[in-house]
Amino acid sequence: MDTLGKEIRLIAFDKDPEAIAKAQSFRDPRLQIIHSSFANMEQYLQSESVDAVLLDLGISSPQINTPERGFSFRFEGPLDMRMDTTRGISAQEWLVSAAVDEIAQVIKTFGEERFATSIARAIVKQREEGRPVQTTKGLAELIASVVKTREPGQDPATRTFQAIRIFINQELSDLEKGLSAALKLLKVGGRLVVISFHSLEDRIVKQFMQAHAQVNVPRELPIRAKDLPQGDLEIIARIKPSATEVYENPRARSAVMRVAQKRGDLS
Repeated sequence: MDTLGKEIRLIAFDKDPEAIAKAQSFRDPRLQIIHSSFANMEQYLQSESVDAVLLDLGISSPQINTPERGFSFRFEGPLDMRMDTTRGISAQEWLVSAAVDEIAQVIKTFGEERFATSIARAIVKQREEGRPVQTTKGLAELIASVVKTREPGQDPATRTFQAIRIFINQELSDLEKGLSAALKLLKVGGRLVVISFHSLEDRIVKQFMQAHAQVNVPRELPIRAKDLPQGDLEIIARIKPSATEVYENPRARSAVMRVAQKRGDLS
């Protein structure tokens, strides 16, 4: 906040009540904190326009490093995975009732895991034997017993944990809603900045920006390229972290930042 001007107003959305509590400790009148997903920004801001929107996707280091949150297979903890612990069902509660086909579909769709069906069957088999998966380590060990091959530098549980987390928190549908809301709320000339951390997120962001950067005109229309109408967005940049940044923060290695600017009449 120290780098922002006195007239700047910053509105922060977060699902996580712990992140909200930490942000409230700043006690800065320029900062408004809202306990909700950024998917709901239009509902809260209504007709108010904004100069910029930054979407920082995925989970945070505090969430990963807190065993009780259940996001990491590296720590023993309850299998929760909810970003908002005040609502919804935990990963453990879902795995207790979901069918094999549903679990497999989630792991395949959101984790791009080729052993999705085998993992789902193992989860349900253990559940039917009266030993339902209840902890992060328990799930990770079960996955390791099924996935005999691993990608270099990646734990066998990585894709499954990602998939279940995305599903439990509805991350991709929230992203799609957030992008649409951001475009509506941005002023002409305003910037949309999105930081993603895996290919599923980045693909959605890329396709959204590309779709709104161009206008589809029927091929049969006799129109010159320079006369084509412009889309709502101008794509500005795609930025990857430098080697130095990755060295200082290894979790940034997969990050991609995409920047676009809203077009329109500035006069």
